Amino acid sequence: MYRQLANYYDEIYYFKKYQKETDKIETIIQRHKKSSGNKLLDVACGTGNHIEYLKQHYSVEGLDSSPEMLRIARKKHPEVVFHRGDMTTFKLKNRFDIITCLFSAIGHVKTKARMRRAVRNMASHIQPGGLMILEPWITPANFRKGIVGFNSVDKPNLKIARINISKVRGPVSAFEYHYLIGTPSKVQHVVDRESMGLWTHEEYLDAFRDGGLEVVFDPEGLMGRGLYVGVKS
Repeated sequence: MYRQLANYYDEIYYFKKYQKETDKIETIIQRHKKSSGNKLLDVACGTGNHIEYLKQHYSVEGLDSSPEMLRIARKKHPEVVFHRGDMTTFKLKNRFDIITCLFSAIGHVKTKARMRRAVRNMASHIQPGGLMILEPWITPANFRKGIVGFNSVDKPNLKIARINISKVRGPVSAFEYHYLIGTPSKVQHVVDRESMGLWTHEEYLDAFRDGGLEVVFDPEGLMGRGLYVGVKS
């Protein structure tokens, strides 16, 4: 999706309430952050939709592994510094008061070892008293296989239909998304295969503690998937 379908990403996820989600993030930051600074790094920032609202309150930077998504984010927010990098290995000179990793992007690292590495790496970029806010992917107990998913976009010059079935392959959830995309010039069929790691609540907690973070869990979160909030001691 992040290569071939980047130009349609915002259209496909039109239902995301980015401003409402950012308002909740702001409340969490005010409640838990102990550092005095104002620097925020949005890891797996995508096309910068949360940054649209985060930058109103914080000195924001973004990081993503997809050059196509970053190209769109930079066009939207030319005043914001964006970095290309993998959440498990990126190294920046700056340290931040808040790091966010939202919309279950952590699931894309796939394995438990890489999830722990990503949390530890992000934690290493946080100031003492600073905060990590991470939206997890669905836990193994709550993931439902065999669900037929459907999403559509219906605009005058753009029609998109997306259908997929959810599957489980060992410790990973797997999806094969079939897109039909219609524009005035053509209709194309795109197949996008995605997989996301399935980890338990306890495994997330252990990863935060291993990263030196005191962690609390909000079971509702931004869209029903929960939210981990870690403070660096």
